[in-house]
Amino acid sequence: MEQRLKDKVALITGASKGIGESIAVLFASQGAKVVINSRKPADIESVADRIRQSGGQCTALPANAGDVQACRQLVDDTVKAYGGLHILVNNAAANPSFGPVVQTEEWAYDKIMGVNVKAPFELCRAAYPHLKKNGGSVINMSSIAGHTPDPGLGIYSVSKAALNMLTRVLAKEWGPDNIRVNAICPGLIKTKFSQALWQDENILKKFMKMVPMGRMGTPEEIASLALFLASDDSAYCTGGLYYADGGTTV
Repeated sequence: MEQRLKDKVALITGASKGIGESIAVLFASQGAKVVINSRKPADIESVADRIRQSGGQCTALPANAGDVQACRQLVDDTVKAYGGLHILVNNAAANPSFGPVVQTEEWAYDKIMGVNVKAPFELCRAAYPHLKKNGGSVINMSSIAGHTPDPGLGIYSVSKAALNMLTRVLAKEWGPDNIRVNAICPGLIKTKFSQALWQDENILKKFMKMVPMGRMGTPEEIASLALFLASDDSAYCTGGLYYADGGTTV
């Protein structure tokens, strides 16, 4: 069967675990040359090794997505490694604060907005000339929190709402350049990032009452949607916010 991302180059941030890791593994299995990023070298190198052992092409580039210069360097190093860039997945995210907005400290606000909004903006800006040259796809990993505020996650919700609008702005501006920009808005996915929500049985029960399908999603399910948006199967899709939440926002 033909590989859907054959000879494409994909850069995926926050790919040491969870959704980012699943996207990297799936993209590589579909023929993409994958560059994965995270702050911890050992973690992403472990993922890269697993991909290479399965016959895929993968390069691990550790960097802090909250550092503007690191974002620019990440794109440069990706192009140097594989000669171009076709797919950018902005998956890295931060949420160091839980509780009422009024209790959010300045450092926490800056980190949330820096990683969740400014980093995708800077990565997109740096990637633009390469995506324009090749025709490309940008996938921003948002959240249903950008649609309906989650209790205790106020500024995180604000950051994801901003990311949704950035997605739509870039889709409109970059459409003539044959660059598609879409966002995935997951609901509760069983990852380490959301562990505080699903590990507590009482909190989990409250969440499940809002989910018509009655279960959490998996990273692999989000990766399958990302593959659709990265491939030519979604060639006429841009500016979309794709909800993968088991019906939570219905």
